[in-house]
Amino acid sequence: MIDNGKPLTQSGVSERIWELAVEDLDAFEREVERYYRLAYPGFTPVKYDFERRIIWLRDDR
Repeated sequence: MIDNGKPLTQSGVSERIWELAVEDLDAFEREVERYYRLAYPGFTPVKYDFERRIIWLRDDR
């Protein structure tokens, strides 16, 4: 998958974070942003595949 000319990387998060998507999508998105800002600086989540539970990341380093 490509975004703005850059290849994307597949990643995932814990079940706790995925459960937020069902309860509160805004909270899910905030938690995903927070997780990747801390765990993978320089990577930006750009797409979510809820069915396959994949988060697509763009390398902005």
